Parts: sequence; C-alpha cells; structure tokens
Amino acid sequence: MPKPVVLVSCDVKEIDGYSWHAATSIYVEALVQGSGVIPLLLPSLGPAIDIDAVLERVDGVLMTGSRSNVHPSLYGGEASERNGPYDPRRDATTLPLIRRTLERGLPFFAICRGLQETNVALGGTLVGEVQEIEGRRDHRAPEAETQDQRFALAHHVEVRPGGRLADILGEARIEVNSLHRQAIGRLAKGLAVEATAEDGTIEAVSVEAAPGFALATQWHPEYWVGSDAASARLFAAFGDAVRGRMEAGPSPRTAD
Repeated sequence: MPKPVVLVSCDVKEIDGYSWHAATSIYVEALVQGSGVIPLLLPSLGPAIDIDAVLERVDGVLMTGSRSNVHPSLYGGEASERNGPYDPRRDATTLPLIRRTLERGLPFFAICRGLQETNVALGGTLVGEVQEIEGRRDHRAPEAETQDQRFALAHHVEVRPGGRLADILGEARIEVNSLHRQAIGRLAKGLAVEATAEDGTIEAVSVEAAPGFALATQWHPEYWVGSDAASARLFAAFGDAVRGRMEAGPSPRTAD
C-alpha cells in the first residue's frame, strides 16, 4: 500500500543572497519516523498557490514551528523590532491553509508557531514576551551548547481529562520542552484547551468541530519522537489519522 502524503509548512529564509523556502529536518524526519508518512514541503507563495488544488492531493497537514512570529497586524497588535522577526510570506500562506484544511476535515497537526498561527487564523490573539507577565515562567529556550540541551524537557503540563489529547496520551500530566516567548492570548472560537502549563499558559488545543485528529501543541514533540513516549504517541496517532484519511479518499471542495 502506498504511504500517505503530509503537507508541511515552510519558512522563507534569506541565505547567501537567495530566498529559501525551508522546513528544519527534525519535522520531516519525525513524520517519516513517527508517523510513517511522506512529507511534502509547501513553499510560502501566498495567493499564488491554489490551496484547494494542493489539499486535494495530500492526506494531512503539519504546521511547523519557527523562530519567526505571526505578524501582530493579523490579530490587532502592533509590530516591533523586539517582537520580531516576522515572515509575512509564511503568514500569507499558512493562515488560509489552516482555514481550508480544517474546513475540509483533513488531519491537522500544528506545533509551536503552528499553534499560534491556528489561533490567529480562527480569530484569536497572541501575547508576547510571556516571561515578563506576572506569575508566568520563562518559556524561552535556555542558553545551551547543544540542541539536546535547548530542547530538553523543561516543565509539566496538565492534560484536560476526557479531551482529545488525553485520549491519545493516556496520561493526565506529561513533561514537555519549552522554546517560545509568545503564547495564546484570547482563545479563538472553535478551539478547546487540551493542556496548560502550571503557570496557566495554554500549551495545547484541539479544533472542536474537526471530525478527527486536529491538534496543536505549544511544545516540540518532534524533537523527542524517538525517545519520549508522549511525543511518539502524538506522531503515531497523527500517522494513523492520515492513513485513515488516505483510505477514505479525497475530501470534496467546500464553498468559500
């Protein structure tokens, strides 16, 4: 049986005088290793891409994390050098991609920036510099010499009993890594909180109306998919959902 194909969001990076559309290898490797699927990178070309035509040819969508932040103008905030960097070409691609993916009912998995994009795409807001908010912990990555140290499991999250995430993990409390300085502010209508950090930061959400797997995490399960049980379960469940979608056939187009 052929393997299903998962669409993967891309950043736009300026390197050596060229614009590169890229996703870090850890995401695509986690999809291959943890989900058993074929990753397909989607360049961030905004309205030049016929999103429905692409979605008719894939079986699921993964939104990656990034060092860039969603532009504040997209949720009523103000841009600043401190809040950056920004990636407007990614924003112009991913926000409509998220909406259409969810409208079509495709399996959907969003990580870090992907969670923030999902909240903004559905009408929510973000807060910046979480570590400066009274009562919140520092969720930024630690200063470290290695990536293993940067992505080390750093704090616990409480998983909502009876939720979609709890069904996958089978645990009420797990340890996660933490590499962000933005977080969900006002939760978008249609999203349900699936996990929170001890300081109240929303760490995972699900899409209430989704017919199947539609989850977003603020942490990075892709990094430890080969050694952390919770990370492995998330990617395995996503892979199962994507295979089920492939076997069911393509979704019909829906009206805009």
